[in-house]
Amino acid sequence: MTKTTALFDMHRELGAKLVDFAGWSMPLHYGSQIEEHHCVRKAAGIFDVSHMTIIDVMGAGSETYFRRLIANDVAKLKSNGAALYGLLLNEEGGIIDDIIVYRQRAGFRLISNASTRHGVVAWLHRHNSEGIEIVEAKLAMMAIQGPQAIQAFKTVNGGAVPTAAFTAISSGELFVARTGYTGEDGLEIILPEKLATEFWKQMVDGGVRPIGLGARDSLRLEAGLNLYGLDMTENTSPLVSNLSWTLCWEARDRNFIGKEALERQLEEGASLKLTGLVLEAKGVMRAGQTVYTGSGNGVVTSGIFSPTLGCSIALARLPKEALGSCEIGLRGKRAKARIVRPPFVRHGKKIYQ
Repeated sequence: MTKTTALFDMHRELGAKLVDFAGWSMPLHYGSQIEEHHCVRKAAGIFDVSHMTIIDVMGAGSETYFRRLIANDVAKLKSNGAALYGLLLNEEGGIIDDIIVYRQRAGFRLISNASTRHGVVAWLHRHNSEGIEIVEAKLAMMAIQGPQAIQAFKTVNGGAVPTAAFTAISSGELFVARTGYTGEDGLEIILPEKLATEFWKQMVDGGVRPIGLGARDSLRLEAGLNLYGLDMTENTSPLVSNLSWTLCWEARDRNFIGKEALERQLEEGASLKLTGLVLEAKGVMRAGQTVYTGSGNGVVTSGIFSPTLGCSIALARLPKEALGSCEIGLRGKRAKARIVRPPFVRHGKKIYQ
């Protein structure tokens, strides 16, 4: 049975096109995906992301526990509300999920993807030898993103906001984090489900536009951000997913899950990389299409039409040596494209090289 968020009735009232996403009935758009995309780049939009998995991990040994489970190091989080982006890896170095973790007074709060919910929860319990309390929180979650997002929240809500990226504060019943998935400044708000509808209405009445999952995908791809299940999976390691920067090697005695496999891969040398593509012909690149380069073939992992750039962009896993021009298998023909370094867009402007 398809699950619904606390805002489901609100989405229907707003005329959203609802689609099944990871078992949840979620808004794809509210009329125009392109207009919603531009709104987030130029002003502010609000997303319902209550399908994400929110897990509170509490107990005296929770830091030791997460230093073993997460390839990044939660010991770097020195104060309550400090956050980091990290990966849960399997023993072979494959990515179980990408997550954000916030330090809390009694432990940590973990945010993972909707599509990986059951696997992540099972993984956390499987490795719980410290007697850690693991609780799936039944809360709503919204993202307010765009250059005017912070001011819009302050104006409508009147509450405090974190002063720096990747930090969070508690403001009344709201958990307010300065994080997001669009490449723009903004907030992610976690709150009780009973408050969700009224909070959403206040933001929309205050001029913040509802945004669906369609624009969320084009925004994240312009920002060069991976999507789990396409650009990274349990069969791909961070070394071939443009995520080496999330690995923390400083504490040599910290044996996180997947470390030995990654060390072997480093010794052998990675033969592939995840990088960006810009199509120089008409059409739209999509996941699974073949990429032809002078160094061998690769594959598009995720692709879309970029509203900001007016052309198709993609992430692709290619031979490590591949550079410059390439071709994409598109509708039975080969279309010219260029290999570039993501991200593609920042603050509404082209930045790729």
